[in-house]
Amino acid sequence: MTPATPLRVAVVGAGVFGRNHLRVYRELEQAGADVRLAAVIDRDDAAAQAAAEKFGVPGFSSIEACLAGTQLDAASVCVPTVAHAESAAPLLTAGVDLLIEKPLAANLEDADRILSLAFEHNRIVQTGHLERFNPAVTAARKHLHQPMFFEAHRLSIFTPRSLDVDVVLDLMIHDLDIVLSLVDSPVREVRAVGLPVLSRKVDIANVRLEFVDGCVANFTASRVSTERVRKLRFFQPHQYLSLDFARQDLLMIDVTAAAKLDPAQLAAMTQLLQASQQPGSHPSPGLSLSKVPVEPGEPLRLEIASFLEAVRNRTAPLVTGEDGRRALALALEINRAIADHARRTGL
Repeated sequence: MTPATPLRVAVVGAGVFGRNHLRVYRELEQAGADVRLAAVIDRDDAAAQAAAEKFGVPGFSSIEACLAGTQLDAASVCVPTVAHAESAAPLLTAGVDLLIEKPLAANLEDADRILSLAFEHNRIVQTGHLERFNPAVTAARKHLHQPMFFEAHRLSIFTPRSLDVDVVLDLMIHDLDIVLSLVDSPVREVRAVGLPVLSRKVDIANVRLEFVDGCVANFTASRVSTERVRKLRFFQPHQYLSLDFARQDLLMIDVTAAAKLDPAQLAAMTQLLQASQQPGSHPSPGLSLSKVPVEPGEPLRLEIASFLEAVRNRTAPLVTGEDGRRALALALEINRAIADHARRTGL
């Protein structure tokens, strides 16, 4: 493969996520990127053929059938989590680099199988932690220094999508991955509670993590909410940042030592400031509110473009397979803590 040769990509899974991947690959191709959408694969033959017709590519009901007649350089794996390892194995063995939707796998054994095959065949595996590519997260990283407290809320209205996993692996894992990437310290303690509400798996969960360096992170995730919320706040010495994933907004408050405001006071004041103050104003002595410039962009497009760049240049992706395993391991530890809490309380 030469630099001028378009990367031949396939999408495995023609559900909601898969169709979005198909759309973005096609958009990049039409925009002149060195990529060519080569196939769509779904074990539901009707779904595969419908997507094939829509995007004008061959459709296959199995990975093996696709590999038998199509040369591939890379693929997105967008099947249900429980089928990630099963889908990744033949592709990695055939020399195909993979972008695997989050979570990397349903369990650590499957995750290790994927990583082992990637190492054996010298293939790239990128985990699809989409929020890492959110422009607001990219902007926030530039202001990061010694974060000591995080608060994340990720709430969704109930849909029958992704019910093969619980809310921790479905929604919260986004924020777990973000915080793990921002805190350079191991997790020391996990406290968690969760409940099934509309499904047989945990639909709402609250988690408290404490890191070895003293940083604390609180997470709330729900897929049975009446509203959609995607927010992360974090505090560091003399500074507070509030990030809205959906709006791609980043609000920053700088506080002098003389202001002597604790995080709870800052959070309450921020609500007032957002409603009544303009960015750049100085609502009280020692307090400066500003809206950090964020260059807007579609996170999925940024994620796929980054994956293709890693494939072309044979470099480590921004979100590695090991990153995906680390987030998965923490999510599974949280699920164990939720189960322990349920047993103690007789739920």
